[in-house]
Amino acid sequence: QVQLAESGGGSVQSGGSLRLSCEAQSEPSREHCMGWFRWAPGHNPEGVASIDNSGRATYADSVKGRFTISKDNSKPSVYLQMTSLKPEDSNMYYCAVYSALNAGICNMYGRLEYRGQGTQVTVSS
Repeated sequence: QVQLAESGGGSVQSGGSLRLSCEAQSEPSREHCMGWFRWAPGHNPEGVASIDNSGRATYADSVKGRFTISKDNSKPSVYLQMTSLKPEDSNMYYCAVYSALNAGICNMYGRLEYRGQGTQVTVSS
C-alpha cells in the first residue's frame, strides 16, 4: 500500500497558475511511476500527466504546453506546475501511482494502483 498526500489546490482566475504537490509515504517500486489525473462526478477520470523513473513525461493533449510535471529524485514525490489555467481545468486532481505497461514503459495509460484523496482546482473566468 502506497499512501499519497496532495497539496496545492485552490481557486484562481483564468490565466493564472497553481502548483500541485504530492508526496508518497513510501517509494513506489521500479515497476511503477507517478502522475496526476482529474475526475469530476459523473465523468470518467482523465489522465493529466505522468513521469517515469527516467524522467520521461507524458501529457494529455488538453494540457500540453501549459502544465509541467516534475519529480524530486531525493524523495518519492511528484509536482504539477499548471499555467495558463482555463475554466475547463476546474476539477478534482488526484495524485496517482501507475503500473508499468511493459518493460521500460510506465505512464498514465497504465493501470492505476494507488491514488490520493484529491485536491480541488477551481478556475474562474
